[in-house]
Amino acid sequence: MPSLAITGAAGAIGSLLRTRLREDPGTDLVLLDRVPLTPEAANETVHTVDLTDGPGVAAALKNVDAVVHMGGIADEAPLADLLAANVLGTHNVLEAARLHGIRRVVLASSNRVGGFHPNSHVTTPEEPPRPDGLYGVSKVAAEALGRMYSDKFGVSVVCLRIGSFEERPSTVRELSTWLSPDDCVGFVRAAVAADTHFSTVYAVSGNKRRFWALPPAAFYSPSDDAESLGDGIDGELEPLAPQAGHFASAEYTERHL
Repeated sequence: MPSLAITGAAGAIGSLLRTRLREDPGTDLVLLDRVPLTPEAANETVHTVDLTDGPGVAAALKNVDAVVHMGGIADEAPLADLLAANVLGTHNVLEAARLHGIRRVVLASSNRVGGFHPNSHVTTPEEPPRPDGLYGVSKVAAEALGRMYSDKFGVSVVCLRIGSFEERPSTVRELSTWLSPDDCVGFVRAAVAADTHFSTVYAVSGNKRRFWALPPAAFYSPSDDAESLGDGIDGELEPLAPQAGHFASAEYTERHL
């Protein structure tokens, strides 16, 4: 691809993608973040821009082939903040894609759009959302924007419902929800290249205990399993408890109301 943009390039996943994807032959990276960045390679261009700045986002995304949208707030927060960063920010990225005819937008959604499904249930992207908090609600809205821009304006969108992105699992829940760094990069590469117009995919490693359905192997087959790194993590999840774990508790959201 001639040019790939990454929003939220200073974040945990954005930083990983930056270092891995700039090594892909023929790829030029356009990096966006509200935190000032410095180019680290000849094939990097950086833009300091807040995603709520629609004209600034559109200017930064001009002439790119695809966008991996990782920017935004990644956890529970006041609703007004989430609406600005996650919903308006996503709208601005999609609107730039519409204006510039960008081939593909990969949206960072979250497993927490369905956090109230029970642990005993294998959840698919086709099921109704059951967000576990305000953050999950903002990601439901972001997915809906992606669907609307796909249906109405022909923008090609892949929504990745990202699992627990960590170097290694550290809790019983993460034995089900872990997304390894290697699989994270693999899912993003697959989402950029997929032969689809609109898709929603759970991005999770091939964990033996996972409770989210994996995409077809033709899309991507994860290579890691949390079980192989689970020594010292003991216990089982309550079958009828929410998949979101403590994120689904009332207290987790009440502090932001």
